[in-house]
Amino acid sequence: MSEESGAVKAQFRYCFNTSTIMGYRESGAHLPIEAVVEIAAKAGYNAIEPWINELSACAQKHGGLKDLDRLIRDHGMTVEGGIGFAEWISDDPDRRKKGLEEAKRDMGLLSEIGGTRIAAPPAGATEIENFDLRKAAERYRSLLELGDSMGVVPMAEVWGFSKTLGTLGEAAQVALNADHPSACILPDIYHLYKGGSGFNGLKLLNASAIPVFHVNDYPANPPRANIDDSLRVFPGDGIAPIAQVLRDLREIGFSGVLSLELFNKTYWQADPLQTAKTGLDKLKRIVGEAL
Repeated sequence: MSEESGAVKAQFRYCFNTSTIMGYRESGAHLPIEAVVEIAAKAGYNAIEPWINELSACAQKHGGLKDLDRLIRDHGMTVEGGIGFAEWISDDPDRRKKGLEEAKRDMGLLSEIGGTRIAAPPAGATEIENFDLRKAAERYRSLLELGDSMGVVPMAEVWGFSKTLGTLGEAAQVALNADHPSACILPDIYHLYKGGSGFNGLKLLNASAIPVFHVNDYPANPPRANIDDSLRVFPGDGIAPIAQVLRDLREIGFSGVLSLELFNKTYWQADPLQTAKTGLDKLKRIVGEAL
């Protein structure tokens, strides 16, 4: 490994998306977000990416998000994103209004634990063919302006199974046409594959357009048309060209956050700390091999 490649690797931050152990049950119940933070910290992650429903549950407890914020900071971790499903993009004016209200609540929860970004997937428009992407860009700009007031940046998320924002190109078009200084994209290895984007388009983007990158892998079978989220596997355990993706990201100057996001039910049956450690070890191994 060269001195230059070592410097590049040191710039990456490793984040744990809580979906990776979300289905694990202890004493008949899912792990609370506080326990997930402890697991991520023990596993060696720099940051965490919680889901909004976890924060909502935490906010109902005595001490709530204030205690969670302290816990995250005590471990020297940051909150690099959050996962919500507000329907900011919907064609229905009432649903879109409610979606923005939901987004405001979601951003408020994240801001209480130091979060400065939130995923903005095309929830509410996944089944619409030929969606007007200029309208989507206008609505994304409105969401970004709401984010300005909350101190949280929404990231236009690629959802490969969706008929809207299902490809990297569509998400990039929406972000470009939003004409907002904070506009950015949240890509994902699995979703770029599922939606048929491929990976070469990443080289056409500026690194500032990708503050967070979701990392995972996928198997050769079933074929792309039949694969779903539950079949994502640890980085390096599938056929995704992750090493080349990382090299391409390096070439465009990416030095942001690599966030492990999985939904594999097999992993949910295993010890959550071991799952978190295994994911980080495999991710770091690929970074080492690639760079």
